Amino acid sequence: MTTTPHFTVDDSAEDPDADIWFAEPAGFTAVPLDALLPAPDSSAADDLRIALAPFLQAAPDEAVRQRFIAQLAQGQRLLGALKEAGTVHCSVGLHRDDVDDVDDVDEGAGTGGGPLLSFFTVSWRTTAVAPRAVTAARAVSELDARANIEYAELPCGPVTFSECVHTPGTVEGLPRTPLVQFRAHLPHPDCRRLAVLTLSTTAVERCEQYRAILRRIATMTGFEGPGALRTATG
Repeated sequence: MTTTPHFTVDDSAEDPDADIWFAEPAGFTAVPLDALLPAPDSSAADDLRIALAPFLQAAPDEAVRQRFIAQLAQGQRLLGALKEAGTVHCSVGLHRDDVDDVDDVDEGAGTGGGPLLSFFTVSWRTTAVAPRAVTAARAVSELDARANIEYAELPCGPVTFSECVHTPGTVEGLPRTPLVQFRAHLPHPDCRRLAVLTLSTTAVERCEQYRAILRRIATMTGFEGPGALRTATG
């Protein structure tokens, strides 16, 4: 997978009320949290029904239509749980695995030019008032001893990076596919909040590339405006 960055600054970068500015490399598509989780009987709920109408009408039969509705509801529950946990942004990453030019690989290995999926989130956590370097250290103090941890000073301030591989428990009908999660823990200048950038993927064999992606995003993250983004994107 190619990690050479290409960025476009969105109009939201000019939002004076934003608390954090960041950029994602090509291949990531934002999930519209607010649009998919509208308040009942709101204009946003009406907009969602109008947007979904063509998909429902295109279903070949009622059974397919009901499956689509059920899957959408499940997705909304998952997104709602993320939002309740402080997530303010999420996006899905889709990249072509072009690291190895291999055609004969095991199915599901994630190599040989196949698609690689990932999930990126930005979340807020409330913290005890403390110097930012202390907050950054505390953010990883309770992680498993096997986790990889690194401290860095970036343009936005002190940051700790963590990397963990999780293997889910046995669930009937689901594969025990390992999941690697990369996190950047960025204390806010008000010393009361912590921004957590999380990049998750089952492509464990591509740790190096995904690690580089998250570090690049963290390096371009700021709390005081989009100036650093514009400088980095030229």
